[in-house]
Amino acid sequence: MTGVAHRVVESNGIRMHVAEQGRGPAVLLCHGFPESWYSWRHQLSALAAAGYRAIAPDMRGYGHTDRPAAIETYTMLHHVGDMVGLLDALGEQTAVIVGHDWGAPVAWNCALMRPDRFRAVAVLSVPYSPRGSIRPTAALAQAAGEHFMYMLYFQEPGVAEAELGRDVRATLRRVLYSASGDAPAAQGWRPIMPGAARFLDNLGDPERLPAWLTEADLDFYTVEFQRTGFSGGLSWYRAMDLTWELTAPWHHAKVMQPALFVAGERDLVIAMHRRALDQLRETVPGLRRLVMLPGCGHWTQQERPAEVNAELLSFLAVLPG
Repeated sequence: MTGVAHRVVESNGIRMHVAEQGRGPAVLLCHGFPESWYSWRHQLSALAAAGYRAIAPDMRGYGHTDRPAAIETYTMLHHVGDMVGLLDALGEQTAVIVGHDWGAPVAWNCALMRPDRFRAVAVLSVPYSPRGSIRPTAALAQAAGEHFMYMLYFQEPGVAEAELGRDVRATLRRVLYSASGDAPAAQGWRPIMPGAARFLDNLGDPERLPAWLTEADLDFYTVEFQRTGFSGGLSWYRAMDLTWELTAPWHHAKVMQPALFVAGERDLVIAMHRRALDQLRETVPGLRRLVMLPGCGHWTQQERPAEVNAELLSFLAVLPG
């Protein structure tokens, strides 16, 4: 991509690949599953043009960043530590942190745990959920009953890797399409399905890609995951219970920094977290704006780059300092 610089830095004991563009106050962009720094391709140039230093790492387990084998090295404390270490490596004292999908809880927890380093937070798709009283996998099992639930399916090492890795390009095409706002309900991704289902069951395979996703975009993601496999990203799900154990000091804690939340009205993750969304102004007292984008699905910043960029820039423009 024109204007985007790439480098590898040492952060929190791992080598982390970073894409960055622009000069000015730091804005740190955290991607989700199954993505990479490339999911922020539309935001890097927009932020740089507005006078910010936009920083988009491959998160731990992805792309050209290290992929430790041990599941216990993928807790939220590791991910927050990676982002703090990244600021140190880049010579930045503070940043506004932005997150989408799994990058969303990273952003929320960076703001929660290190308010001295992360002066504001902007999140896409996943509202803040304070640490609850029930172990995450137990809560998911209780909600799913006898049905298939994808996050529980992801817990067994090797199982999801085999399914997702059988045809990487087809997997990514189906996941990106079916969780987007372009997929009709019959072809849309569903987090809970009949008990014998597998993750890719009932995911539509489009005859042509939606307008926001080009063949070149799909090529980029395919090459990355053909090289790395999916184990790094899946390890984030497998560390959920350990994260819950380690974050007991922040039980029911609120995020106090200035905050922005943007999500798609057709994002099924919102349906999964409806209670958290309804309580967001209570759990995030500094919430400045909550935006629901009509017709948008899960891949918020890729499906609606112009709207997301406008919201981010408006939010950044009025922050103190």
